[in-house]
Amino acid sequence: MKKMLILELICCLAFAKAVTAQQPNSVSQITGQELLNKVIAFHDPANKWPSFKGTFTILLESPKMQPRKSTVTLNLPEEYFKLVENRNGKISTKEVSEECCILSDKDMPPTKTALDDDVCKRALMLKNYYTYLYGLPMKLRDPGTIINPIVLIKNFKGKEYLTLRVTYNEEVGSDNWEFYFNPKTYAMEAYRFFKGDDRSTGEYILLTGLKVINGIKMPENRAWYYNKDNGYLGTDKLIH
Repeated sequence: MKKMLILELICCLAFAKAVTAQQPNSVSQITGQELLNKVIAFHDPANKWPSFKGTFTILLESPKMQPRKSTVTLNLPEEYFKLVENRNGKISTKEVSEECCILSDKDMPPTKTALDDDVCKRALMLKNYYTYLYGLPMKLRDPGTIINPIVLIKNFKGKEYLTLRVTYNEEVGSDNWEFYFNPKTYAMEAYRFFKGDDRSTGEYILLTGLKVINGIKMPENRAWYYNKDNGYLGTDKLIH
């Protein structure tokens, strides 16, 4: 009888361990929207982002290419974007306004094109790219963003985070995102995205340091890695 009780106890402990292994993440009491509000209050305490007008410079360092310096100008109320890129002395400029694009580089004079022109597509893509990345986490309030109401307490790269899972309406995008926030300060410290449900696709980004640009606390360094093999891609450094 005693042996049977011991055997049953061992089986129960083994089952409990198996269940724990299948559910490695616990759930926070805070909701997704509540977490987002706290995070934005940390990064944009005076609600400056909707009326943001400013210029900042980013240095990209990558093992596979020469350094690139990018100076970005954003005027959100007027929907204006300007990007000046300098790589090894070769300078190119892209401007996007509400009416048109203006493109130029070292070897050609400025060219003005309509927004729906093919040559303007990359300029528009870069406008969306820089506005999204340097507007995070505030951009998570944009229409079409789906915030998962359940916040996970998750270990990522050796640190415990409040984890916000985000998807988008079909017309906005198909990537799945996870954002990792410091549970004490609510600072955004990492994020990653996947192509659909395949978690070996996409990339993750580790954030270090903060710089205040026009009242907004932006991550100073963004180090990019592949999800599939942790391969290092490069680091964007916010200079000023």
